[in-house]
Amino acid sequence: MKKIITPLLLLLSWNAGAQNTCSNALAITAGTYQITTIDGTAALLTCTPGDLAVHAEWFIYVPTQDASVTLSTDLPENGNGDTNFSVFTGTCNNLTCFAGDDDGGILGDGYLSKATFDVEAGTSYYIAFDDRWSAAGFLFELTEAGITPPVTPPITFTESTNNTLTANFRYCVVDMNGDYLDDIVGISEGQLQILYQQANGEFNNQNLAITDAQHMPSWSIAAGDIDSNGYNDLLLGGASGVTFLYANSNGTAYSSWSEPSYIFSQRTNFVDIDNDGLLDAFVCHDVDSNVYFLNQGNQNLTYHKGGLGNHPNGGNYGSVWVDYDNDGDMDLFIAKCRGGNSTARFNELHRNEGNAVFTDVSEAANLYDPIQTWSSCWQDFDNDGDMDAFIGASSNADGLHKLMLNNNDGTFSDITAGSNWDVNSSLNIEHLAYDFDNDGFVDIFGGGSKIMRNNGDMTFSPYLVDFIPGPCGDLNNDGFIDVQNGNKIYYNNGNNNRWIKLTLQGVESNRNGIGARVEIYGSWGKQIRDVRSGEGFRYMSSLNVHFGIGQALGIDSVIVKWPSGIIDYLYNPDVNTIQHVIEGSLPQQDPPNSIAEAERKNWAIFPNPATDYLFIKQPAGSTILSASLFSIDGKRLLHKEQVKQGIDLRYLLPGTYLLQLQTPQNQPLQFKFTKK
Repeated sequence: MKKIITPLLLLLSWNAGAQNTCSNALAITAGTYQITTIDGTAALLTCTPGDLAVHAEWFIYVPTQDASVTLSTDLPENGNGDTNFSVFTGTCNNLTCFAGDDDGGILGDGYLSKATFDVEAGTSYYIAFDDRWSAAGFLFELTEAGITPPVTPPITFTESTNNTLTANFRYCVVDMNGDYLDDIVGISEGQLQILYQQANGEFNNQNLAITDAQHMPSWSIAAGDIDSNGYNDLLLGGASGVTFLYANSNGTAYSSWSEPSYIFSQRTNFVDIDNDGLLDAFVCHDVDSNVYFLNQGNQNLTYHKGGLGNHPNGGNYGSVWVDYDNDGDMDLFIAKCRGGNSTARFNELHRNEGNAVFTDVSEAANLYDPIQTWSSCWQDFDNDGDMDAFIGASSNADGLHKLMLNNNDGTFSDITAGSNWDVNSSLNIEHLAYDFDNDGFVDIFGGGSKIMRNNGDMTFSPYLVDFIPGPCGDLNNDGFIDVQNGNKIYYNNGNNNRWIKLTLQGVESNRNGIGARVEIYGSWGKQIRDVRSGEGFRYMSSLNVHFGIGQALGIDSVIVKWPSGIIDYLYNPDVNTIQHVIEGSLPQQDPPNSIAEAERKNWAIFPNPATDYLFIKQPAGSTILSASLFSIDGKRLLHKEQVKQGIDLRYLLPGTYLLQLQTPQNQPLQFKFTKK
C-alpha cells in the first residue's frame, strides 16, 4: 500500500486488484481513500434501487466502537462524478444489505453518494463501490462520530433465512391468493415467485412463468386487485417504463401488459383516483411530469400525463396517497429528490377536490420545502385523529428530517426541534411507519438500522436492530409486524401488548378497500389508519390494517369508512383477533352512547326528504370545517368549507345522497337524505 500525505488530506491508494472481490476486500478505517478504476467482481445484490452492476471495488470496515458513520464521495475533488455504493453485513457467501446510497450528494451534478448509518463495534461491514453509472476513479471518505445511546428495545426480532426466495427483486409482502395471509413476492425475468404463507406459519413456494413483462421492478412495486377478481395484481416500476401483471380468475397464472410510453418510474401506487369503485394506478416520473392510469374496467386503462405533479424536470420520487384533511378521499404527497436548487426538488401536496380534480396546496399547507428526500411517512403519530407527516431526509443538503404536525385546518407545523429527529443524522431513502411494539403509537423505521420508537408525545427514541428496512407484514400471523429483506425474514418476537388486525373486502368500493379509513376507539381515545398500496420508496407492504393497543383490556368500537361513503361499525371486538370486514355487512350506524353518537346527538339535517335546499341544525358554538356531498355509490359531488347557510340541492337529480360534515373534534358526521 502506498501512502500519499498532503497538508490537508490523508489519501490512501493501492495496487489494482487488491480489492477486486469480497474475499480480498481491503481493510479500512476512518480516512479518505482513492479508487483509480472500478474493475472488480460485482455483488449479486444491490442495496440501492436499480439494476445490478457489472464491476465493483471492495472494502471491509470493522469499527472498534459503536459509532455513527458517514460514507461519502460528495467531495469537491470528484467534480461531476456519478457513484453508487452498497454496504453489507454477513459473510462473503451470504451477504445481507445494511445500507447504501446512489444520489445522496449535493456537489457537482448531484449524482455523488453520501449516507450516514450506525455501526456496532466488532461487526464486519463490506463496502462495494460499483460501476452502475461509471467505472471512473474517485475519492471517498469515511468518518466516525458518537451515537445517541439506544433505548433498551421493547421488542426484538429473530432472523430467519429462506433459501427458496431467489428472485432478483424481493420488495413485496402482500396477500396474493385471497386468504388474507401475507405472502412474499419476488420478480425475475420471465418468472413470478410467490411464497404463500400457510396457516402454520410455513411457506409454500410457487414459481409462475410471466411472458412479455418488459419492465422489472428495479425501482418499485405496488399491489392491488385492479380487476376485482379476488386476486391481487402487480404494478412493476422500472427505469424506462411500467408493466402490469394481471392474475387470472383463480390466481394460478399471470398475464402482462406494458405501457408503451417512456416513464422513468420511481414510486408506484394503486389508488381509486376518481372514486368510481375501480382501482387506478399512479407512477412518479423521475424526469418529467407524473403519469396515471384511470381504470375503465375489464383491464382497460386510460393513460394520463400531468395534473398530479407537473414539473417538466420531474424529481418525483416517493408518492403516498393519504386523507390528510379527513374529508373521505385520498390526497397525494410527493417526496422530491433533486440536486442543486431546482424547483423540481420542492415537495408537493395535492388536495383531492373530487372527480379526479386536484389542487396543489403545498405552500398553503407549509409542506413546500426543498428537503432532499425519497420517502415520507404519514400516520397519526399523536393519536389526535388526523394524519401527521414525517419527511425523511436522504441527504443533509437542506437540513435533516422534518416532523410535521397536522393542525387540522389544512396546514402543518414543523415540530422537529426537540423530537429527537433533529439530532438523528441517519439518512436513508426508505422510511416506513408501523406500530412495531404494539403500544398504540406508530414508530418509524429509517436509516442506520434504527427504529425510532414513538414515545406518545411526538418525541421518538432510537433503538438499534441488525437489519435495514424492507417490506412489512405479519409473516407468521401472530399480530406483530415482521420485516422481510432479501431472503431474510426478521420475525417480531412480540411482547404482552394487545392488538387487533382488520382484513377488508370491498363491494361497492375497490376490492382491497384501498382508500378506506379505519378507526378504533377505546380507553386510549382514538387511533386511525388509511389503507394504502405502496409506501416508502420502493416497497409494497401488507394491505391488512394493524393496530396495537398496549395494555388496554378491550376495544369499544371499530369504524370502517369505505371510499364509497358506506360506514361499517364493529362493536366490542375481542382483542388479539383478526376481524374480516365485508363492505356493508355490519351495522350502518353507531349504537347509543358510543363516541360517534355522543358527538352527533345534537346535530340534525332538515328537511328530509329535501327539495331545493338542505339545512343543518348544530349545537351552539360549534363549527363546521367542511361539508362533502356524495352520491350513494360514493362519488363526491360537492366539497364546501366553512358552511354557514343551507346547501343548494337544485342541481341534483332525485335520489338518495350522503352528507358528511367535518368538525374540529375530528369525528366526521354523516347523514343520509333523499332529494325529491
